[in-house]
Amino acid sequence: MSEEDLTAVAEPVAVLTPEKVRKQKHKKQPRYNVVLWDDDDHSYQYVVSMMKLLFAHGLEKGFEIAKTVDADGKAICLTTTREHAELKRDQIHAFGKDELIARCKGSMSASIEPVPES
Repeated sequence: MSEEDLTAVAEPVAVLTPEKVRKQKHKKQPRYNVVLWDDDDHSYQYVVSMMKLLFAHGLEKGFEIAKTVDADGKAICLTTTREHAELKRDQIHAFGKDELIARCKGSMSASIEPVPES
C-alpha cells in the first residue's frame, strides 16, 4: 500500500472519552404535560374511567383529576416525553363520547405543554 493510500484512509476518528459517555447518558429528553381541558359535556365517571383505561390511574387519582379539571378548567394527567404525551393526547381525543350525558357529542379536549426547565 502506498503512502497516498494510507493518507486517504487515515481520517480523524472521534474518540469517546469516559466524560463524553457520561454526558451522553445523562442528557434527558424534554418533558411534556398532558393537559385535560374542562367542558360541561362529560361526567366525573367518564373522566375517572378514561384515566383508569388510558393512564392506569387508580380511582382516587382519577377522581382527583376530575375534580381539578372541573374546578380549575384543566388538569395535568401525565408528565412524560413528547412522543408519549402526543400519543396520550390523541388517545383522549379518540376516547369517545360520554354515554351518561345525552348532549355529549364526542371526546374531551387535551393538549400537551412543555414543562419549564428548572
